[in-house]
Amino acid sequence: MSSTPELPPVLAGPILRRLEERRLVLWLVASHDLDLHLHLFETDPQGAQPDRQWPLNADNCRRLPVGAAAVLHLIDLPLTSSLPEGREVGYDLIVHGHGAVADWAPHLLHAGQRRPSLVWRPRLTNLLHGSCRKPHQPGPDGLARADQVVADSLGDPETRPNLLLLTGDQIYADDVAMPMLATVHALIERLGLIDETLEGARVGDSQALYQHHDGFHRQRLLPAVESGRALRKRFFGGVRKPIFTTASADRHLVTFAEVIAMYLLAWSPTPWHLAEPRPPLLDATDQEQYQREARALATFREQMPAVARALAHLPTLMIFDDHDVTDDWNLTADWELTAYGQPFSRRIIGNALIAYLLCQGWGNAPDRVAPLIDDAAALLGDGTGALVMASQDALITRLLRFDGWHYQWPGTPKLIVLDTRTRRWRSERRPTRPSGLLDWEALSELQQALLGEEAVVVVSPAPMFGVKLIETVQRLFTLIGKPLMVDAENWMAHPGAARVLLNIFRHSRTPANYVILSGDVHYSFVYRIRIRHCDGGPRIWQITDSGLRNRFPERLLEWFDRLNRWLYAPWSPLNAFTKRRRLAVTPYRPDPHEAGRRLLNRAGIGRVWLDADGAPARIRHLGADGRDAEFEPDD
Repeated sequence: MSSTPELPPVLAGPILRRLEERRLVLWLVASHDLDLHLHLFETDPQGAQPDRQWPLNADNCRRLPVGAAAVLHLIDLPLTSSLPEGREVGYDLIVHGHGAVADWAPHLLHAGQRRPSLVWRPRLTNLLHGSCRKPHQPGPDGLARADQVVADSLGDPETRPNLLLLTGDQIYADDVAMPMLATVHALIERLGLIDETLEGARVGDSQALYQHHDGFHRQRLLPAVESGRALRKRFFGGVRKPIFTTASADRHLVTFAEVIAMYLLAWSPTPWHLAEPRPPLLDATDQEQYQREARALATFREQMPAVARALAHLPTLMIFDDHDVTDDWNLTADWELTAYGQPFSRRIIGNALIAYLLCQGWGNAPDRVAPLIDDAAALLGDGTGALVMASQDALITRLLRFDGWHYQWPGTPKLIVLDTRTRRWRSERRPTRPSGLLDWEALSELQQALLGEEAVVVVSPAPMFGVKLIETVQRLFTLIGKPLMVDAENWMAHPGAARVLLNIFRHSRTPANYVILSGDVHYSFVYRIRIRHCDGGPRIWQITDSGLRNRFPERLLEWFDRLNRWLYAPWSPLNAFTKRRRLAVTPYRPDPHEAGRRLLNRAGIGRVWLDADGAPARIRHLGADGRDAEFEPDD
């Protein structure tokens, strides 16, 4: 491994996370403990003299080593006076011995900038949102379009989005390309990312896993016991989903170090220059796949400076979906019993959750997860050697029991981000049936958070109101006991959860305007929803934009779109058999697009402008390829 002095001081970041009137939260990873000062330039964002400055010490910067040459810096700075509202503010991180951001990360700056900038506004007027960013999906990166939005807003702070909302699948821990896994392993070696012991696997520790001749075909490394065979099918067997796609998990990330390396490669161009992957010995078929995936990853890597620049300028909130951990995560009670009942699969899930805590969850709600950060710090120690297995398993147990991943943002309208993965309404009578996305207690808490609000923005990783035909297909597969084959995860799949959710919308004291932002499905659509025979009822908009770098099979989606319009037209009697029969759903049309289409199959990122009442004034899909689409009501 190369020595630390040869490494750049900052490996990833800064990423601007939670931004409040008197609070600034930043995330970065460095190659060693940094002596940092933060400067704010409020009078002139690109001026020479800061208006305020702070040393970043143990009180406002938590340092957690994740390897010999990788240290997380979790910066949570309370401000003694308010940020100026609606004005562009420059910020700089001065690294002792390495200078300002312009010196050690010039890729984070737009032309003419001396430092990154931020804008704080308490009223939500303008949001970016997206999900499902798969590195080896061919084509450009929707998250890079956010960088152009920032560039267009420089000098015009009112046009800059309040927030960038990443609504799930920020990484794909369960579907890793061969050249990406090779790069992950090279980065682990270069940075000396921390090792661990593995229980219940055919390899004893992380180093043995990385060096194993079957390391790129990991289904062969699972234990040969009954539960292991079930896990092989569910985790590593390339579970076939004929209605949608085939999700191959041959190279599922296993260790904590692998997941940390994936986050670094997903958010920063710097690690790509540090890791020279060594391609494994492959047969002709695998070699062809390796080269195909390498070409896709080249595009991903080329756009990484733009992605990092956007993350440095926009307050970014996140929430997990299944691929951040593993496909079909907590889909059914039976799935949970199998997955958490075997040490190896429990560790795989737990490692992804530890990494999520450090890389995503902390920046969303630093105060709530502070005790878990303490536990993680105790586990990591000085970042060298290997994790203590008993302590690692104990932290995983705490994370699996943690019920605080959801959070809110205190603006107007209120923003509520839901955890639809770990607080599920499990079926006790039929454990193979899909669980509700929120259990009764979580739904009750949601209703309490809504009471008295005039308007609200809700982030639900899976759409609350999806495509009826696709939900019907999912229901049919559930009835024959095969929910895993079609990702039968929708709000209407569980009768109890669906009933409570719809009752919340009908409650007289809940908001007049709901904007629901979702992803997950790999296509984009917009619905306007009202309650039938209730003139004073709420107005609801389901706005789904997916994926940032993923797409649905084009021909299949075309047929779903067409059949859905035929079978579930407003006059169709089939509507009487859906759980949403008391709701009138009006689809929006994406313009420009093929006549009649309502589902947009294009990688990119969504943008929503809100009016003074918290209702959408404009809804737009910003195509990763530069082709944009405006969603207009179809009435």
